[in-house]
Amino acid sequence: MKYLLLLSLLLSFSAYSDELFDETLELAQKGDAAAQYNLAWMYDNGEGVSENDAEAIKWYQKAAEQGDADAQSNLGVMYANGEGVPENKIKAYLWYSLAKAQGNENAKHNLEILKGDMTKEQIAKAQELASKCWESEFKGCD
Repeated sequence: MKYLLLLSLLLSFSAYSDELFDETLELAQKGDAAAQYNLAWMYDNGEGVSENDAEAIKWYQKAAEQGDADAQSNLGVMYANGEGVPENKIKAYLWYSLAKAQGNENAKHNLEILKGDMTKEQIAKAQELASKCWESEFKGCD
């Protein structure tokens, strides 16, 4: 009886998970930044969908360009670690610094770590790009 109940719960969760994914995808495609972030997170972590770093990057990027600080921070992580994109410290710095400017504590912490692995020239380039990105309201940052 316990296994039947567990199986029933798993099946209902799976159906709920599929429905949640479909609703999130629909909102994300309509431009909802929170849904884009959630969809990216699902792809990034393999929650409700197969893990797919390229899709995670795509949706984090869309949310980040709308000013979502969590998406910006996670995009920084993806660039810092070369997940779904070639490793790029300058782009990681760019996204971390934008998220940090909006109060994201994870980005602040990660930015301090990243700085130790960068040259002064790389940091200057990243700061210049971040400034331009901020001024353009996050458009064309990548």
